[in-house]
Amino acid sequence: MDELVAQVRHALNQAGFEVVGGADRRMTGLQVSETPPGVLVAWATSDGFTALAADRPGHDSRDGMRVAVQAAVSALMISLGYTVMGTPNGDIIVPVKDGDAG
Repeated sequence: MDELVAQVRHALNQAGFEVVGGADRRMTGLQVSETPPGVLVAWATSDGFTALAADRPGHDSRDGMRVAVQAAVSALMISLGYTVMGTPNGDIIVPVKDGDAG
């Protein structure tokens, strides 16, 4: 599993994403961590961005940003031959393939 986490981090970094750490929702940015079904890729926005989005009546930019990031990360991983799954809260899981659990 450590190898898959490293591969996902590397792919995201090479594509220009800045990966900020594990799944710590207090840190803002793109986070990559191990989860039982595979590798979790999560996006956390800053309080400042959340406040900015709240100042725009009729627009929930925070959700729009999550959708944009999820689409970009999903497209990247799929283009590299990985499978991706969405989670109910808008994150992405790159599942472990049989034989890749080590």
